Amino acid sequence: MTREEKVQEIEALKAKFEQYDNFYVVDAQGLSVDQVNNLRMLCHEKGVEYRVAKNTLIKRALEQVEGSNMDISSALAGPTGVFFSEVANMPGRILEDFRKGSDLPVLKAASISSDIYEGDDQIAVLSKLKSRDELIAEVVALLESPIKNVVSGIQGSAGHKIAGLVKALEERD
Repeated sequence: MTREEKVQEIEALKAKFEQYDNFYVVDAQGLSVDQVNNLRMLCHEKGVEYRVAKNTLIKRALEQVEGSNMDISSALAGPTGVFFSEVANMPGRILEDFRKGSDLPVLKAASISSDIYEGDDQIAVLSKLKSRDELIAEVVALLESPIKNVVSGIQGSAGHKIAGLVKALEERD
């Protein structure tokens, strides 16, 4: 790889690290070409980008990202692939599904909104993280619950009593 190609690759990686808040660093060594192609296809279907890069280029790209304090240098050894995703748990779910038949690829580290998770044992934790949309849906459901209870109370038999009380108060004035 020429110096110019390295500079271009660093810039491309830097742009990806700036674009995505979530990335996973894996070691896919030992996967066959067909397995890697299947992994890439699965990533594409789920909206996750996967690319292989040299460790030194990844380190330099991360160093150039403004406001980045992500130190995953201990995980950058050996062959490295990087998953980039808008949804924090999607690469974890992909890895968990893909690994049902083997232990590959191995998770080295992950950065979820600047929080670092290191080690292959973190896949289960990462795959179970709730996405932003899932958390918002839960909050909305919690907020709707009391309102639904009030409305159903008004519409039920107690609702007739409440309506009668309101009517009686109106007639008093």
